[in-house]
Amino acid sequence: MRNTLLALVAVVVLAVAGFVAWAELPLGAQDVALAALRSDDRVVVSEGRWLAFQPAGGAGDTGLIFYPGARVDERAYAPVLRQIAAQGYLVVLVPMPLHLAIFDGDAADDVRVAYPDVRRWVLAGHSMGGAMAASYAHARPDALAGIALWAAYPQASDSLADRTGLRALAVFGELHGLVSPDERAQAQERMPPDMRTLVIAGGNHAQFGSYGAQPGDAPAAIDAAAQQAQVVSATLDLLWDVAAAP
Repeated sequence: MRNTLLALVAVVVLAVAGFVAWAELPLGAQDVALAALRSDDRVVVSEGRWLAFQPAGGAGDTGLIFYPGARVDERAYAPVLRQIAAQGYLVVLVPMPLHLAIFDGDAADDVRVAYPDVRRWVLAGHSMGGAMAASYAHARPDALAGIALWAAYPQASDSLADRTGLRALAVFGELHGLVSPDERAQAQERMPPDMRTLVIAGGNHAQFGSYGAQPGDAPAAIDAAAQQAQVVSATLDLLWDVAAAP
């Protein structure tokens, strides 16, 4: 019996160690993403508990919190988030434990406390990060003014279909290898009724960030810069609407 118990413990320990090792080897940020972490006369980047992108001229009272995709180096989203910050919005990129947003879906709570001057928050996320953003919005109906899901949709238990006051955006790539048309339809059913949807022609899953090809994804028919420009534009439209609301 003792040997059997020791064997079971060993199996569990090895399984946990294997999972941690797998999670701690994320898809890495490309050089273009690392370059976007440098401050300049338009955007000031600070690295601490979070990665914060602040407009050099000062931000307004509307900000964006971002949850990265699963097993992706969070820095891979710097090019997109930097462009958003350059238009006058504080953007806070939240690193996740083991690079999995499922382990800290409530991270936006601490960000909101840390920046009390921001009155209106939009929570965005890519893939698993987007699903966890939807879960946060479902659990805290009064915390957010908007939500932006990139290649993501709410789980059935986190439906936002009755949230008429929540401004919402869903962005997908036409050539997604990881999100099917049926899953896109589910996004429509579980999101607020006035949600905006953008399907990027020629876009795929991985090019929402700058981390290279992703297993299971389809090749894109446009380059990353072109895809990300559309993501930035759609997300800025949402932020502008939130900022202009009474």
